Amino acid sequence: MEKIVNEIINDPSFIEGAAWDRRNFYANATIVKEGEVGKSLFFIENGQLRVSVDVELEERRNAKPGIGDLGKGDLFGDTCLHESGIRTATVIAITDGCLLEINGERLSAYLDAHPRIGYAFYKRLFEVLFNRLSSGNRRIQYLLAWGLKTRQAAEKAAPTLRKI
Repeated sequence: MEKIVNEIINDPSFIEGAAWDRRNFYANATIVKEGEVGKSLFFIENGQLRVSVDVELEERRNAKPGIGDLGKGDLFGDTCLHESGIRTATVIAITDGCLLEINGERLSAYLDAHPRIGYAFYKRLFEVLFNRLSSGNRRIQYLLAWGLKTRQAAEKAAPTLRKI
């Protein structure tokens, strides 16, 4: 993806300041917040970021588990590729670093106007999304197995009542 993104941002018709910006970030900085409306996607040039979601455990009690880490060469915020969208996760910097903030609508128009690079971009994006889906499926399987084992252990530990 890095080669494709660099080709796009180095094209004189894809103007820095209008279609994209380079942004430095610092450890603990919030890059995007879950629930906000966004219009940009991001490409990490260097640094480490953590993706987390807000999970309601019970009334007025939430947890914010990390669901993945991102680093150099990773793309995120791709739900905003064609139009503004609601952010589905919070992304916070683990380390200092630098990223490219790319306007989704402008990138979409650019990819339509440049089908060769558009094909390469969407092909690579499809691979990224497939890997995320596979990883999510493995996590769901692990959590289901953990839940079933925990339930089974709790049932074995619970005293059995007999009718007299």
